[in-house]
Amino acid sequence: MIQAVVFDLDDTLLWDKKSVREAFKATCRIAEEKYNVDPEKLEEVVREEAKKLYATYETYEFTKNIGINPFEGLWGDFLDDEHHEQFQKMKEIVPTYRKEAWIRGLKRIGIEDKAFGEKLAEQFPIERKKNPFLYEESLRVLEELQGEYKLILLTNGSPNLQNNKLEMTPELAPYFDDIIISGAFGKGKPDPSIFEHALDRMGVSKDRVIMVGDNLNTDILGATRVGMKSVWINRENKEKLDVEPDYEIEHLKELFPILDSLNK
Repeated sequence: MIQAVVFDLDDTLLWDKKSVREAFKATCRIAEEKYNVDPEKLEEVVREEAKKLYATYETYEFTKNIGINPFEGLWGDFLDDEHHEQFQKMKEIVPTYRKEAWIRGLKRIGIEDKAFGEKLAEQFPIERKKNPFLYEESLRVLEELQGEYKLILLTNGSPNLQNNKLEMTPELAPYFDDIIISGAFGKGKPDPSIFEHALDRMGVSKDRVIMVGDNLNTDILGATRVGMKSVWINRENKEKLDVEPDYEIEHLKELFPILDSLNK
């Protein structure tokens, strides 16, 4: 009998990839207007430069452990000093990182304009904050589950940044009995300890909980490691590779027949 459903946030309930994509589009269009550049090419090279640069900082291992990606670094403030000293370092690094990513991206397409790169770096967070997207089914599914199950949100990331995302979509958080953010806990998915922490907070045994997430290497692997059933939401027809979920769905409404079968 399933008593609790644990949801991932980014690209499970919130369409984070779309938000980032739209922010890049809007920011790169400014460069197109000024320099007649190909905005898609600029986005491609800025993404590449951001990833490369992000991996050079001393905070990189920490961000991997907590689950903060390079594109979150392009707009998050990381005001999380009370949770971990590494957040203080991130807060100091991020302003330079943002500028450098855009300046290097422009340079890759033949534009040497430091001041303009800095302008784009300032614009990207503005655009990202304008564009919060929920999947169309997210609220309907949560509405139907609420009251029938304990609902837990288990998300990797900086508490400041993840809470900002929830503030931008205020209709989401009230559905949850508990919200656990890796940066506040100290370790991120797939580390078994954050799943065990979630089980302790719920007061439910692992065989009565199911994890729903889009990421095989964090959500599904972590759930598997602690013996929790898992549902992989695979909207993009990705390959499974080495991690095997208990169930695979393309739309969150497919969760209901799974829960019905487990509760028979």
